[in-house]
Amino acid sequence: MAERFLELSLAKRGVRCAARLLDDRAPVTCAAVWDALPLSGDVYHAKYARNEIYALFPPFAPAEPPLENPTVTPIPGDLCYFTFAGAELGTRAYGYDREVTPGATLVDLALFYERNNLLLNGDVGWVPGIVWGQVVDGLDAMAEACNDLWRSGAAGETLSFRRA
Repeated sequence: MAERFLELSLAKRGVRCAARLLDDRAPVTCAAVWDALPLSGDVYHAKYARNEIYALFPPFAPAEPPLENPTVTPIPGDLCYFTFAGAELGTRAYGYDREVTPGATLVDLALFYERNNLLLNGDVGWVPGIVWGQVVDGLDAMAEACNDLWRSGAAGETLSFRRA
């Protein structure tokens, strides 16, 4: 299979980066995401995992992918896929005001932009993610925008994924 690429962007900040899908390591997850593109949603900055931005989506795969190519220590440029039950995220501690309800299932597509990440949540413990992509161009500019998002706020910003 030929390599496949996608573009991630933060619309309000006007920044983009390119990522390569890791079809050889996470084929089921890559197929699910690729078939669902384009995807766009409100962006959030992680509270616990450190250097992570993400958007939440309704499930889009016929069946949720297995835990392929898992990690609890993502590195800069990793794209991770998580599935959560709404009850796991639907507490006031997480700060969601709309799309998270106890009966919902949510897909979290995340970008890790800097080092020293640890997927350990005080409420539920270890939260392994599926590494399905790796940023290959534009990570420095995206990391700067992500840090600004952390410092200035995410309100009104969207994270988008589209085929490159």
